[in-house]
Amino acid sequence: MRVIVIGATGTIGRAAADALAARHEVVRVGHSGGEHRADLESPASLEALFRAAAPFDAVVCCAGRATFKPLAELGEEGYELGLRSKLMGQVNVVRLGVAHVADGGSFTLTSGVLAREPMPGSAAISPVNAAVEAFAKAAALELPRGVRVNVVSPPWVSETLEMMGMDPAGGVPAEKLAAAYVRCVEGTMNGETVDGREFA
Repeated sequence: MRVIVIGATGTIGRAAADALAARHEVVRVGHSGGEHRADLESPASLEALFRAAAPFDAVVCCAGRATFKPLAELGEEGYELGLRSKLMGQVNVVRLGVAHVADGGSFTLTSGVLAREPMPGSAAISPVNAAVEAFAKAAALELPRGVRVNVVSPPWVSETLEMMGMDPAGGVPAEKLAAAYVRCVEGTMNGETVDGREFA
């Protein structure tokens, strides 16, 4: 299969791209690097990517920004970032990509554990993660030509915890989490959310 990985220069995206590359042709896409560049927050940029990278069988999206900040410090712009980037960016990956993906192809999006297990500081990102999962469940009912869409919900990633000066033992290594993306690409599931903690 030919698989586009958006966010392939990030910690999770790089691991997912490497895991998929063991058995598939992978097109690595980053905001400022990779074989192709794309801005998740620009529909025109995504449309250009899909036209340039076609034909392809699957798209994996490991990109999207959102705000992590105490509720009392959140202004409207803090909520808008996640809605514009992590939610609508991924909605547009499916909305625009479906015209170009092969019959029976798939989309794999990324949410996060904070959708179901919020914590202080997650008032802006928790609803975005939950909305990504709800979108996939609903879109799966309507996608044409046997095209599938699923979501991977990562827990805290060991490498991210380490960069934050925290104990990496409390997270899942990106290399192990990558198996969740491989499962979504190669499997038959549709409209489901895969909990990354299964791969700890």
